[in-house]
Amino acid sequence: MGDVRSCKDHDYDFVMAKKLVIKVTAGADAPERCSQAFTVAAVAVASGVDVSLWLTGESSWFALPGRAAEFELPHAAPLPDLIDSILAAGRITLCTQCAARREITEKDVIEGVRIAGAQVFVQEALGEDTQALVY
Repeated sequence: MGDVRSCKDHDYDFVMAKKLVIKVTAGADAPERCSQAFTVAAVAVASGVDVSLWLTGESSWFALPGRAAEFELPHAAPLPDLIDSILAAGRITLCTQCAARREITEKDVIEGVRIAGAQVFVQEALGEDTQALVY
């Protein structure tokens, strides 16, 4: 089980997840939701949490070199910087079906990005001491 911490402002304890699995479904079509997912993943990595970020739907395009540099959102951290932070100590996975629909192969993606399917996502999301988020 994760760390149990007391919250001084409330009468309860909470358990800190040791692993965070984040599925981002949004891309340039919903930039704020997309940016939030990458930001949360990068902050969690910087906080020492084991992070697995899954790219699905329109976010799949960010597995390709140069695509994140095209993403713009005022007052948000640059997506390439967030991706670099996540890859430095976490994992980024591109959904198998999403990749196939976009004709993206393993030779096309940024170094360090893997392609895997729903079985792997479910296995990660249901792991002990794991919190899953979907954006």
